[in-house]
Amino acid sequence: MRHVFVEVVVLISLVILELSYAFAPIVSYQWVVSYSQRFILGSNKQVIVINDMFPGPILNATANDIIIVNIFNNLHEPFLMTWNGLRLRKNSWQDGVRGTNCPILPGTNWTYRFQVKDQIGSYFYFPSLLLQKSAGGYGAIRIYTPELVPVPFPKPDEEYDILIGDWFYADHTVMRAFLDTGHSLPKPNGILFNGRGPEETFFAFEPGKTYRLRISNVGLKTCLNFRIQDHDMLLVETEGTYVQKRVYSSLDIHVGQSYSVLVTAKTDPVGIYRSYYIYATARFTDFYLGGRALIRYPNSPLDPVGPDPLAPGSWDYASSVEQALSIRMDLNVGAARSNPQGSYHYGRINVTRTIILHNDVMLSSGKLRYTINGVSFVYPDTPLKLVDHFQLNDTIIPDMFPVYPSNKTPSLRTSVVDIHYKDFVHIVFQNPLFELESYHIDGYNFFVVGYGFGAWSESKRAGYNLVDAVSRSTIQVYPYSWAAILIAMDNQGMWNVRSQKAEQWYLGQELYMRVKGEGQENPSNIPVRDENPIPENVIRCGRVL
Repeated sequence: MRHVFVEVVVLISLVILELSYAFAPIVSYQWVVSYSQRFILGSNKQVIVINDMFPGPILNATANDIIIVNIFNNLHEPFLMTWNGLRLRKNSWQDGVRGTNCPILPGTNWTYRFQVKDQIGSYFYFPSLLLQKSAGGYGAIRIYTPELVPVPFPKPDEEYDILIGDWFYADHTVMRAFLDTGHSLPKPNGILFNGRGPEETFFAFEPGKTYRLRISNVGLKTCLNFRIQDHDMLLVETEGTYVQKRVYSSLDIHVGQSYSVLVTAKTDPVGIYRSYYIYATARFTDFYLGGRALIRYPNSPLDPVGPDPLAPGSWDYASSVEQALSIRMDLNVGAARSNPQGSYHYGRINVTRTIILHNDVMLSSGKLRYTINGVSFVYPDTPLKLVDHFQLNDTIIPDMFPVYPSNKTPSLRTSVVDIHYKDFVHIVFQNPLFELESYHIDGYNFFVVGYGFGAWSESKRAGYNLVDAVSRSTIQVYPYSWAAILIAMDNQGMWNVRSQKAEQWYLGQELYMRVKGEGQENPSNIPVRDENPIPENVIRCGRVL
């Protein structure tokens, strides 16, 4: 009887939880996407703005809110927005990438609607089509902790979003044409802070107050080292996970990654203050590239003085790896829910399957392409999510994509990996190239359990962190190295796995994971509890008109 009673209590709790989602608050936005001429880094460029803002408006919400974003496309070309790091539970229909959505055509609008279910943290959004991200169109996302869930640090006095990234003088259409003709992107022309050049962005500090800085690398290709002159940073969160608190003098932030740090402003008994630089400088390059913003105290001189904070060596991979390994989950605190993050014992779950993803390059008709396991991704005429929903033939071929490296001749194909819903999967990213890589998985966070130099082998599992690995959605893979993750496939849908580096992504270094339950090949067999139905406002294109 006690067993039955417990089951009834659990069932009632689940019903109450679902009802709470049904009556979740709604946060609505109206965004107009258009062009604007802006003078950046000493050069005029046509920038993509949202409501005439670059970066775009901050998307603010609280865990479990329903977010509605109505986007009007006033560009001259198709447009989609994607939500980097948001898990979009049961709802890949809203992912805003080319494999899930038909584009918003010029002069039209489309409304995204999704719930940030059981998720908090710092993220950003950006345009996903046609290399438009190189023209801007991005902005910050803040997802706050529910009121009844304690935050594991004192409430900061103020929050600032800091979007850093490399920037190019060239128009995005010119850069796209450059890639289309088989060339790599050139060196960036500079680093921006919140869409501005050196010393054009400042943050006001009051003595003794604590500030939360939400920092994201929104660039195209460059890992950036972030540091503040004469101020330490207490790392508290990365991509929705509260981490063990640790003080850093600098942070490597790879393309597509987001962090939250706390910075305590200085106090002076005499009340004399000065200004300070914030730096973001390129890592792992043979040239110097940097940007600067300012911290200003009351009545401080405009120009900072004093020594610059030490930066790690340009090619010092060891310190970067050491830092990555030091970032670990805080097991004793809750995030979107009050139960501790450590209550999910990922290291005790049996692995269902292993997938090894090996990136490389190829030439196709003499033009540069990038591959995963020898396949360079090409898009069909219809988004894969629609292809799957309407069961169109000859596009998604089961078992076509090799889930291990292959010695076959590289080819151009549409890569889809079928994964069973609720499987627990071990993925190894293998990078045999000189250039650092950065990977992202839409719809998921995953546990970063290991890094290593050289080729991965089964023996490497013995060194995995199976206790307090950080959970995040974007992972760096160092040159001639591997990185391993564990991921619970608990979010049904069609999800993009991609290089976060714009050139690699544009030229084929991506795939899609089709996550479905047993017997659910036909969409009519998928219950609503597992995946949201096709939206009433879905845009149709290609073979679905």
